Order: sequence, then C-alpha cells, then structure tokens
Amino acid sequence: MDRIKLIDREFEVSIPSEKLDKVIAEMAEKMNKDLAGKNPLFICILNGSFMFASDLMKHITVENAEITFMRLSSYDGMSTTGKVKKLMGFTEDIEDRTIILLEDIVDTGVTISNTLQQIKDYNCREVLVATMLFKPDALKRDVKIDYIGMEIPNDFIVGRGLDYNGLGRNYPNIYTVVD
Repeated sequence: MDRIKLIDREFEVSIPSEKLDKVIAEMAEKMNKDLAGKNPLFICILNGSFMFASDLMKHITVENAEITFMRLSSYDGMSTTGKVKKLMGFTEDIEDRTIILLEDIVDTGVTISNTLQQIKDYNCREVLVATMLFKPDALKRDVKIDYIGMEIPNDFIVGRGLDYNGLGRNYPNIYTVVD
C-alpha cells in the first residue's frame, strides 16, 4: 500500500521495507564486529522498538548476546509530552555488562536521555545507543548515538513499530503524514 489512513490522518510511503531491511542488516554487521567478546545485553525500548529489535537480532551473531525489554512512554497522539514514564523495567543483572539500548527512533532525545540517566545507576561496563531512525532537526538533548540506521526529516511517521495513537505499528514500510 502506497497510502494508508489512520484515524483522521493520511500517510504515504516514505521509506520502503526493503531499504530498512538493508540498513538494519548493515547495522548488525557493524555491531557484530564491535561487540565481539563483550557479552552484550540488548535492551529493546517498548513499544515502538519491538520490530526493529526483532529485525536486528536476526542478524546478530555475537556469542552470548541476550535481549530484554523495557517499556517507556513519552508520546500522546502526534507529539511528545516531554515526560518519560517508565512502565516496565527489566530483571536481568546489567552490572559490568555492555548494554545496547535499542530505539525505533530518536527525535527530541528526551526518551533516550532519560533512559541513559536511569541506566547509569547500574554500573554497566558501557552503554551504547542504536536507533533505526534519527531526526537530527528535532533533537533537543545532547545524546550520543552509537549506531544510526537512517537520518530522516522532522516529519511525523508511522510503520515498522512506530504508531499514531497505537495504530500503524504493523506496517513494514515507514509512512509519513501528508495532511
């Protein structure tokens, strides 16, 4: 589908799934080299990152790589609230481990900045950030992103795990709002 309607908005394809698949595979290849011998723990930030995490982990070949999940929320409709709610944490011991936070998108940087602040208290060996999509023009916090799939314009998007009021996560393409 080139165009979809969610609630009261129209969206059109801006990034086809094939392009995302290629970008994610390339990111995994770099991570496999960088993380060799490090016993990494990938932390998927829910809800949006579940598809990215799944796609990425299919290509991760690092021995002893694990994945866990953390649920956060900072959006209401098409705009960020500026406040991050931690809804579900993880139970794994992350002390002295290499942690890779997996985000579907970094736009304002509020969510990832808040998460990095929370993770600091756990005495990790290192904490890295990987995002499928990055909106540099929307960034309001100074955050280091170690792995970026693609830089995109500051438009509202859905698909591949990203949503509009809970809808649209299931589409394999990325769609940009058109009205």
